[in-house]
Amino acid sequence: MQESFFHSNVPIGLGNQPYLHRPRIDRLLERALKYPIVTVIAGAGYGKTQGVYAFLHKSKIPTIWLQFSERDNLASRFWEKFTQAVALLDTASADRMREIGFPETERQFDRYILIPQEDIAWDRKCLFVYDDFHLIKDKTVLHFIERSISIPFATISSLIISRTKPDIDIEGFAAKGLLTQIDEVHLRFTQREITDYYGIQNIHISSQTASEIYHETEGWAFAIHLAGISLKSGGIGYVRSSVKFNSFKFIEYALFAFLSPELQKYLIRLSLIDHWPLEILYALASDPGILEEMKHIHSFIRFDCYQNSYQIHQLFLEYLQGKQGTLSALEKEEVYTIAARWCLDHNLKMDAVTYYERTGNYQAIFDICFSFPQVMNFTVAAFFMEILERAPADIYDRYMDAFIIRIKLLISLNKFNEAAVFLKTMKRVGESLPSSELTIGVLYSYYVMRGFWGMITCIYTKHYDFAWYFKQAYESFYGSLIRYELKGGHTVCLGSHSCMVSGPNKRHMEQYLAEITQAVPYISAVMQGCAYGMDDLARAELAYFKTDLSQAEHYALEALHKAREKQQYQIENRVLFYMLRISLAQGNGKRTQECLQQLQTQLLEKAFINRQVLYDMVTGWFYTHIRQTQYLSSWLKNDFEEKDLKNFMCGLETLVKLKYQVAEQRYAEALAFLESQKHESGIGLYLFGKIALKILEAVCLYHCKDRNASIQALEEAYWLAESNALDMPFIELGNEMRSLTNAALRDKTRTIPKEWLKKIRGNAATYAKKWFTLGKTYQTLPAPEAPYGALSSREQKILISLSQGLTREEMAKAAGLSVNTVKSIIKSAYNKLGALNRADAIRIATHLGMLNRPNRNT
Repeated sequence: MQESFFHSNVPIGLGNQPYLHRPRIDRLLERALKYPIVTVIAGAGYGKTQGVYAFLHKSKIPTIWLQFSERDNLASRFWEKFTQAVALLDTASADRMREIGFPETERQFDRYILIPQEDIAWDRKCLFVYDDFHLIKDKTVLHFIERSISIPFATISSLIISRTKPDIDIEGFAAKGLLTQIDEVHLRFTQREITDYYGIQNIHISSQTASEIYHETEGWAFAIHLAGISLKSGGIGYVRSSVKFNSFKFIEYALFAFLSPELQKYLIRLSLIDHWPLEILYALASDPGILEEMKHIHSFIRFDCYQNSYQIHQLFLEYLQGKQGTLSALEKEEVYTIAARWCLDHNLKMDAVTYYERTGNYQAIFDICFSFPQVMNFTVAAFFMEILERAPADIYDRYMDAFIIRIKLLISLNKFNEAAVFLKTMKRVGESLPSSELTIGVLYSYYVMRGFWGMITCIYTKHYDFAWYFKQAYESFYGSLIRYELKGGHTVCLGSHSCMVSGPNKRHMEQYLAEITQAVPYISAVMQGCAYGMDDLARAELAYFKTDLSQAEHYALEALHKAREKQQYQIENRVLFYMLRISLAQGNGKRTQECLQQLQTQLLEKAFINRQVLYDMVTGWFYTHIRQTQYLSSWLKNDFEEKDLKNFMCGLETLVKLKYQVAEQRYAEALAFLESQKHESGIGLYLFGKIALKILEAVCLYHCKDRNASIQALEEAYWLAESNALDMPFIELGNEMRSLTNAALRDKTRTIPKEWLKKIRGNAATYAKKWFTLGKTYQTLPAPEAPYGALSSREQKILISLSQGLTREEMAKAAGLSVNTVKSIIKSAYNKLGALNRADAIRIATHLGMLNRPNRNT
């Protein structure tokens, strides 16, 4: 495996740039970095970035450097930049972060934070630098950064460079002893530093001139530098004026005027874009000599090895941006196009889209949008929708893809009614066009998108007619001499269950299965294998819940073969989930282990989007089911988030979290969530999901001693399942169901047939015996090694004290520490263990043997 970015040794160089190393600033930063958080706050031109950069050049601290722009207020764009910065040092860690997506929810954040926990080199200092932080205003991005920097890691510091006070909890961090600040007073040049700075540039001044410059500039680095240019240029000499307040005029006559016209225009063109890698610089340079001339203004433009690109001083950039009006529209379009292509090649899709929008190249924008899954991330979909709204009024006349993109975005934004209206508009447009390739393309695309709309919304509408639309798309595709194929990812997104049926009506289940069976061959034919095996998966799912394990296995193997043939990874994942459950019901330990191994193999499929999330959820269901929750991924142990539960595609995560709470006997918390699910959303949309939630509600109520309400919930679950003979959701509860059925048999007021209760009780008992045998196998598995082995000796001692019942005050007194320090140590230990609270931490540490062995980490 590639060396982690936290272990990398970054080569840092300032090139030939004459820069004064300021020991005073170096000492200041060295002391500051003993804190987890450092802020460097000063106005423009105080040498904030240069001072930090020069210090890191000497110290060789491995660093992730983020240079912000205003566009980073879009969370998805910020995440692209963040992961690209990480990728410069470790592509494996960056890939893991991209897989998670921007950590907008607790679930995503917990998965993100595991990456530094696992990759930190505990014996070395590491640094995150957030430069130009004052440009970040978006609350979501600010919240992520605030959370990231607040988590105490012994060897990680975060350094914020900003013109203004950052919009995060600076006072709170300072009060907790986590933060120290550097400001303008610290950064101002002394009179001696001014003399030394000019000396390395062969500018010799008298002490009187140095004193004048010092008092005129008040130690402002940018003004001192401009004064030096004035002194160095022939015959101008030092101009005593309010340099600080006339910096643009000073740049004009002291710097810009001395550049060749070719370099002037070149720099103005570069000011249009945020990225200055060598590839773009060479692409825009009509003459290589321009780059050689640019080296002479190295104090304003420097190569940044952290970002592998050139950086320009912010004030100089603002000056150049003021001159962009001198460029023609054609010149601007050339720059934006080159930058967009480079961004696309480097996986910066959001930046590429922004540049393409400025050129009016909407086809390129649509092609990028097609590269995302059929159901897109909400914030990304909103970003593309804003671009469509800003587009010229004739966008739908000029681009057929605009129709498809809009429908895709509306579905991703859960705006199903708007999507339906727009689909009708799309059809009218297609039918009104004279026969041509465009006509065929519009109608073909209409039928495909209308089919997907019907397939997704049938769980709400109970209209099972989507196969007809896919058939029309097929006939349009193969019945014409002109072939138009829908662009984009050809994979299907699954909800918590494959059978898109919401109620117990048996006829609806039959209609759905008939419809999906008709639809899949057409979908697969016109969309390169999309949904291949989905019909067999739905039949396997139904057969399993009807306890027909033989039929379930037959259809599951059919679906598995088809999914692998057409690279339908999510279908394959769901098939393995049901094969795992079938193996458990059969008591087949060998097959169970094979399923787990095949799920793990899927993690190697780079084309499988969300593979890690789905792996965690499927294996999470398994480990909570056999009561081995120590193997459950920590993000699934968190409380439920409203944001997580709004998407109609979610559900399995909800089920796993509920099963975890039941396994941990947190019945009241599980009931509180179940109460919030009275409205149908997520897993509660599906018939199988409703039954599962009702049964878990019955279990929780039973353990909370509310037997009457428990039996009522069981009765409701029975009537949801009765018409389709769905017994397996009850049988899977094992011994829990034995208690429930016994209680129900004693209650004479209920309508559940006694024979059914006795049958379920017997089958659940048999299932429990098989489950118990398999569960014992997994109790003997070796404990996970990472990231848990990284507790320091102090953290381990505090954890032992926690297990002995000591209070924080008692631990602080015994260890000679402050209470706040003890709290920080406890929080750090929780993070490393993936624990939620004291009980969780003690349970995990006990399982790992940490409470009875010395730790060599210090």
